[in-house]
Amino acid sequence: MIQGGGPENIGKQHEKGRLTARERIAELIDPGTEFFEIGLFAAFDMYREWGGAPAAGVVTGIGQVEGRLFMIIANDATVKAGSFFPMTVKKVLRAQRVAMDSHLPFIYLVDSAGVFLPLQDEIFPDEDDFGRIFRNNARISASGIPQIAAIMGNCVAGGAYLPVMSDKILMTEGSGLYIAGPSLVKAAIGQDLTSEELGGAQLHSALSGTIDFREPDDPSCLRRIREIVSLMGQRARAPFHRSAPAEPLHGAEELYERMPLNPSREYDVRDIIARLVDLSEFIEYKAEYGKTLICGYARLGGWSVGIVANQKTHIREPGRAYEVGGVIYTEAADKAARFIMDCNQNLIPLIFLHDVNGFMVGRDAEISGIIKSGAKLVNVVSNSVVPKITVILGGSYGAGHYALCGKAYDPRFIFAWPTARYAVMAGASAARTLADIRVRQEEKAGRKLSGQERQEIIRSIQEQYDRALDPRYAAARLWIDKILHPAGTRKALILALDVASHNPEIEPFRTGVLQV
Repeated sequence: MIQGGGPENIGKQHEKGRLTARERIAELIDPGTEFFEIGLFAAFDMYREWGGAPAAGVVTGIGQVEGRLFMIIANDATVKAGSFFPMTVKKVLRAQRVAMDSHLPFIYLVDSAGVFLPLQDEIFPDEDDFGRIFRNNARISASGIPQIAAIMGNCVAGGAYLPVMSDKILMTEGSGLYIAGPSLVKAAIGQDLTSEELGGAQLHSALSGTIDFREPDDPSCLRRIREIVSLMGQRARAPFHRSAPAEPLHGAEELYERMPLNPSREYDVRDIIARLVDLSEFIEYKAEYGKTLICGYARLGGWSVGIVANQKTHIREPGRAYEVGGVIYTEAADKAARFIMDCNQNLIPLIFLHDVNGFMVGRDAEISGIIKSGAKLVNVVSNSVVPKITVILGGSYGAGHYALCGKAYDPRFIFAWPTARYAVMAGASAARTLADIRVRQEEKAGRKLSGQERQEIIRSIQEQYDRALDPRYAAARLWIDKILHPAGTRKALILALDVASHNPEIEPFRTGVLQV
């Protein structure tokens, strides 16, 4: 993914006197800082029939420019000339959503041939397709969020609207900005023009007046962006509490020892929390109640946070029913819902740590009101107004994924560890269920299967299901923003909280009807 279209295409970009997308970002951001990339695995193992689209042909993430955080979106011209595949569109939209929710300003580095025409029917017409990007440009501008666009190569057809709908537009010599390229113009109206004559930097600087700054090359253009950024004023920030940060008492590398690779093994999630939060201090909420969910307050990089996490240790207490770690029971759901309401009341951002098998099932669970307690938790998460950040540590299955702020519930960021797995149900259970259905279908069709054939069906379905459980499969489809090294989780969470604090607007907290 990092190599984009590979060494040959990188060489072609350099031959044109242009930097690659990642080289441009490296030169743009402040020296000594890191670019926090999101969506690196977008389109992973997809579009094989078209030669693939590494990282979906666009680089997105958060970088610091002149001491200020920006969402940076840079087309990768080494991948099909920066053409937009369906996942390219979704990746840009996700980057815009992350930044819009947090009022983070934008820098677009444009170098794209436009829509990948063989897949235009999957890119062009729907509400979350190509046109949504430009609709977002307009809404972002109306919200007062700054957008800077630099045209540093091709900028063709509908894609030309993105820079022109930004606040400031830069363009390098040798770039082209036009609704239709030279070949299409010749075919449509007979004009035989070069790219420069049709829509070069000089034309748009001196004649159309479309661009604000004409720059000779990539380095000068990137320097000009930095100059523009240095003049920008500061806006109000969110009212979340932050004190001086302090490192955990336990090293981050210990996370690799505390988190078992075997999903059936028990572990105490408090040990994970202690290696993430400041001074390893965690104030547990209702510690003796609803013990399969751990809730409590802590600080991360100085930021006050509320944490909701699955407890993977089984609960064995005299006089009480045995409770399986990683399963949400009625009392745990009630506790978490109440805790989340408290965090909203007190303007405390929320962090969800997933290793959840789902909600408890069975007659006793139904009598206890598991459905209404689960619905209460989903209601509160859905209506939460403070920033929510989700990290999938292990399993994230079924309605447990929803109740603990899965992708559908608007987390500002959703991260995953390499140990993450999520689907409607765990792989082994799902494979057996699907295999039973397949066997019954074969037998209904009059085929009598041998034991070996049954096992082959189970094996085949298990492999297919396991592939879909892999976090790279989820990241390819942008169900998660970034796969984190466990030791890098604290740093990622602190950045996410910093980003979230850029939006000072917090709506009043209200829930819908809660069943009691």
